[in-house]
Amino acid sequence: MVTTGSLCCPFLLELCNLTSSDPELKKQAILLAKIGAPHGIKGEVRVKPFGDPAMLNQYGKLHDTKGNTYKITRMRSQKTMLVVKFEGINTREQSEALNGVELFVAREKLPEIEDDDEFYVQDLIGLDVLSVAGEHMGAVVAAPNFGAGDMLEIASMKEGGGLSSTTWYLPFTREAVPEIDFAKSAITINPPVEVSERDESE
Repeated sequence: MVTTGSLCCPFLLELCNLTSSDPELKKQAILLAKIGAPHGIKGEVRVKPFGDPAMLNQYGKLHDTKGNTYKITRMRSQKTMLVVKFEGINTREQSEALNGVELFVAREKLPEIEDDDEFYVQDLIGLDVLSVAGEHMGAVVAAPNFGAGDMLEIASMKEGGGLSSTTWYLPFTREAVPEIDFAKSAITINPPVEVSERDESE
């Protein structure tokens, strides 16, 4: 059992916030960054890192959802982005073709977590959501961060069973999530009176 004491550092929290639609990739790999627009005419690209920018070139070759691999030969910071040069990408035309590509790393390349209060956010996805009274309220479907702190997106239970398309957000804090039990694949929550809801059909 893990309780939300000192929450995992933002690097770990953001690192595992996968957005790929490939379910097998979600199980085996972690989203590290997303390639953006070209930078200059010599093959460099802007890259948005999902975590500590300085760590992006520490895991060897990265890969995309199609299995293509990318080796970083150099990179530098530029405000909240990185400017990256990949091996074999030498022209603006080549770099333009990479716009929007998500970069992943194999899960086993990530460091082991030693602190009981730290864990990868990917491990939260799919956990059952229980109230402090033990009521089954739904399941965790995502763990976004909109800039004001980490959140859990929760799909509510339907009256007849199964998950609803309506989801709501819960702050990922000790107060709101007092207990995480991976052995039972569940979290216990103490939600505030008002929560933000959205309907995925909208």
